[in-house]
Amino acid sequence: MANRMPNASNGSLAAFLKDRRTRLDPSSFGFSGRRRTPGLRREEVAQRANISPTWYTWLEQGRGGAPSADVLNRIAKGLLLTEAEREHLFMLGLGRPPEVRYLRADGVSPRLQRLIDTLEASPALIKTATWDVVAWNSAAQVVMTDYSTLPHGQRNILRFMFLSPAIRAKQHDWENLARFVVGAFRADAARAGAVSEVAQLVDELCGASPEFATLWRENDVLAHGDGTKRLKHPELGDIELEYSAFAVDGRPDLSLTVYNPVDSKVADRIRDLARRRKERDATDPSMKPSTP
Repeated sequence: MANRMPNASNGSLAAFLKDRRTRLDPSSFGFSGRRRTPGLRREEVAQRANISPTWYTWLEQGRGGAPSADVLNRIAKGLLLTEAEREHLFMLGLGRPPEVRYLRADGVSPRLQRLIDTLEASPALIKTATWDVVAWNSAAQVVMTDYSTLPHGQRNILRFMFLSPAIRAKQHDWENLARFVVGAFRADAARAGAVSEVAQLVDELCGASPEFATLWRENDVLAHGDGTKRLKHPELGDIELEYSAFAVDGRPDLSLTVYNPVDSKVADRIRDLARRRKERDATDPSMKPSTP
């Protein structure tokens, strides 16, 4: 027997379903006939969702047990709900959000790119749940890595960490950093529902890096929040950066990391390096980087 929902949840779910049903235009779905009220009829929603009309009616009346995730997904499709509305439907019906469906991202919106571009002295990058870098600013290019010179498939932080001697040489305490990276990567992939998507990358790294293989077998899971990063930079010398990681609203597959220089003099030098880089690219078209 299905579990019964609390009365408050029943009423909120019923009101939400009815409201969204009445917003739909019957003619756009091929339904005709005179109507005394706006929107689709209950049986029409049930038909579109491929569920029992009686069961749908009970849901709108606040009766019966809690619907299954499958039923809620069917109703969400039948009512043409947005992702935000679908999540709200699950919270009302089951008290939890739906399982995450991973969406591969190859870039970000122009608005988000403009946002990180305003951080002239703070390296900033946006990565996917598989830790592929899909956006960065000029400060990140001159401090971290010039991602624009790399093919799309090679802009992966784990590949940098475990397969690039140059990147490894820039890190202070590489061993602890590598452990952190693997644990945070595992957590990000699972949270975004991308476990199957990272399988090929994990196999590749396990075969190419014994150190990665050892860390991966340990099954550590770590949070990627705030911290401090130290780098050995060829022009700036030893620098210290405070970083913070942020979720990108509405995109569980993306995260933004911003690195702020601890020393204001280093910040000025980063800003100057980025400016000179832009001037060089403007005067020499052959050196102009590709877009993220």
